[in-house]
Parts: sequence; structure tokens; C-alpha cells
Amino acid sequence: MADFGVPPRGNEIKTIIDQRLKQARSEDGAKVTIDWRGETRHLYVISMPVDMLYFNPDTHRIRAQRTLDVDRNQTIDSDPWGEAAQTYLHDLLRQRPANPDQIDPDYVALKDELDDNGQREPGIVSPYGILVDGNTRAAALRDLGVQNIRVGVLPEDTTRKDINSVELSLQLRKDRRRDYSYINRLIAIDEEIGNGRSQADVAKDFNIKLTTLQRDIWVYRLILDAIKDSRTPDGAQLRLVDFEQHQEKLRELHRDYMKLKKTDPDAAEKLKQSRLALVLLDYPKTSLRLAEADFHSRYLDPRLPDSLRPTIAPAPAASVPGIPEATLPSPSTDTKAVEALTRSLLQAKATAQDGANATPQSVSKAAALMTDAKKTFDVAVKLAGQNAELVKRQTAVPDRLTDAADHVAQSANEFAEAKAKRALDEEAFDDALIVLRDSLERLARQAGRTFTTPGEGVAWLLAAVRAK
Repeated sequence: MADFGVPPRGNEIKTIIDQRLKQARSEDGAKVTIDWRGETRHLYVISMPVDMLYFNPDTHRIRAQRTLDVDRNQTIDSDPWGEAAQTYLHDLLRQRPANPDQIDPDYVALKDELDDNGQREPGIVSPYGILVDGNTRAAALRDLGVQNIRVGVLPEDTTRKDINSVELSLQLRKDRRRDYSYINRLIAIDEEIGNGRSQADVAKDFNIKLTTLQRDIWVYRLILDAIKDSRTPDGAQLRLVDFEQHQEKLRELHRDYMKLKKTDPDAAEKLKQSRLALVLLDYPKTSLRLAEADFHSRYLDPRLPDSLRPTIAPAPAASVPGIPEATLPSPSTDTKAVEALTRSLLQAKATAQDGANATPQSVSKAAALMTDAKKTFDVAVKLAGQNAELVKRQTAVPDRLTDAADHVAQSANEFAEAKAKRALDEEAFDDALIVLRDSLERLARQAGRTFTTPGEGVAWLLAAVRAK
């Protein structure tokens, strides 16, 4: 990671910082504590003109949102300290992560708090005036017209990697008020893993279980693969922020995919693709749960219009190097059909919301395809829901009886303990058995009317009631 270098006003800023640090040391002023290269470091806090400091172009808070405007993002890469880049960073810090056209309510709340109570926690700044922690607070203070911001100052030998590490460690403290958005958190995790750190260490830093970290890594890879598959010849593609609001859906997808993959990898892939398609069409989480491995073949495929029906050629089996005549099974035709449908929806959505690369004709065509898909999926989801309700009704009675049997077994154990301790209420026990008997009689009457040739269990129930 190349260092930032010195910003245009960096030396002027450093002179002011050095003077104020000298004063803070002589007065033994306030300090702020950070994690610094594996150790605890206490930094003196000074006051600096907020308009003089630079927003951090690497801040993880708006990493995904930076790419929304290709031209403005390019100015950050080419001239991060210029007015255009800094203005773009200021705008992004105010925007809602899931919908950059709106002001983030959390930002409004932060600005209101600063207006009412002033700055409570100091930010962190590099020796040359780059904001490390407190970028959003600085943006809010500027919008409020406040002249100064309190900041701790990092050591002289601060590098770009140090700036990113300190920002991340401060963000992960439990007392931080404004968390990273879901996608920006995934990016931060991916960068830490990419820097060679072990998953166990990264999970510890993020205060999450290792299994949770591995799930987030899987989800991020799924999102990146989806973006890659959404790329069209015109250059349109989906963006990371398009998945910002689907956190819980993607987490549930991971859980169900991994569970099914243990027994049937091909079915797991079909489930993944069907649910990803439902995510693209903005279905709620309850609808996604209806998409099992057979969702496409059972509910979608018979109803697909020609515009959504891809042509699938069977793939030849892959050979195994070094083992003559041995082959690996290729994905099933059903799996390829589900993948092709999801890919067409990815590309259609990318085109439909692209205002720069796609032609008006292609945008109109993509929007029409998405409309057809929504109508078709609506029917499929409704049918899957009706089937799920039917299955639920079919299993409700046996499930309740199984639960009742568990309670009876537990009662037998507790009966023995109560008897041994001479703590059994015999009268209450007898009353409870009468209630159980009456319930079994009602169940037996229903079963007797239903089964002409009862099985072993039903026969026992009917005989027990007749014996009475």
C-alpha cells in the first residue's frame, strides 16, 4: 500500500499541529487512547480548524459508495486532496448507504447531537491533517458552521496502513455511534484477510465468531460473483450498494445453502440461484424462504415466458487429469437453467438502472424483462406459499402428538423423582390424567371416523378408548 504523501497544505497544517501539541504537552492536556501497532498509545488532544483538515479518501465508511459516480470517484484516485475529490467525500459521508440519493438519518441525528451537546469524543488526525477517525463528525461540524474540531494526533512516522488500521480499530469499539454500513463492513473484512491476517485474528478484532466471519466472507464472494455475472457488453453492471439492504436475506441464504450442500451440492446451487433471483426482484425474506431447491423446476419453469427461457446446451463431463477415462459429473441441466435465468435477471437489472452506458432501447427492453419476471415470480411464490401452508397443515397434528409424547416422557421422569422425594401431589396427578384421557377420547373419535383400515398406532388408540 503506497503512502498518501503530503497533502498540498500538509506542511502548513503540521506546523500548526506541532505548535498546539507542544502547548498540550506543557499543560499535560487531555488524551485519547488508541491501538497502535499492537500496543496501547495515548495521544494528546488539540483543537484544529475543521475546514483545514482533509477527509480520508480511504475511509471504509463510504468505500462501496465511492464507485457510484465513476467520474467523481476517478478524481479521488487522481487527486484525493483536490477540492472536487474532497467535496465528493463530504457528500458521500452525508448520504444514506443503501440509497445515496437520500440524506442518512443517522447523519442527521449525529448533526443534531453535535448541535445540541457539542463534540464529546475527539477524532484522530495524521500529522499532516488527514482525518483518520471522525470524518463524519467533521462533515457535520462543517455543515453546522462550527469552526474547530478536537482531535488526537498520530505519531510522526504514521503511514497509510497505520491510518487504515487505526480507523478500523476505533470503528470496532463497542462505543462507536455510527457503524459502518453492511457492505462497507464486508469490504473491511475482505481487506484485512487480503492483508494476510488469519481469519481467527480478524474475527477477534471484529468482535464476531469465526463462523460469522466465514459466513460474511462467503456472502461477499457471492455479491462479487453476482456483480461479475451482471456485466453486459455495454458496460453496465450492478454495484455493491445494490446489495446493501439485503443483509438478512443473504445471511439466511448462506445458512440454508451450507446445510443443503452437505448432502446435495447440486440442489444447494439451485437453491442459491433461485433465492438470489428473488433478492434481485426485492422480495421479502419470508418469500425467499419458500424457494427450495425445486422452486425453479416445480413453480417457475412451466410458467416462464419466452423472454426468460434460456437455451441450455448440455455440458460435456470434465476429465480427471492423470486418470484415463475418468470424468467428473457436470452440473445438471436444471442447475444450468436456474443459473442462466438468474444471470439474465442480473444483467437486466444492471441495464435497467444504468443511465450512462446502456442505450434507451436496451434500458426499455431490460425493464420489460424485469416486469415479466416479477409477474412470473409472483405466481411461483404464491404457489410455493400455498404448498408450504398445506405441508404445514399436514404435519401439524403429528408434530403436536410428538411434542405431547415428549412431555409425557418427561412427566414419567419427574414422577419418579417426585415419588422418591415424597413430593408427589397424587390428587393433582389424578386430575391431570383425567384431562389427558378426555383429550385422547376426542382424538380417537376423530380418528375412528377417518381411518377405515387403521394402522398400528390408530388401532392402539381406538382399543385404549374402547377398553375404558
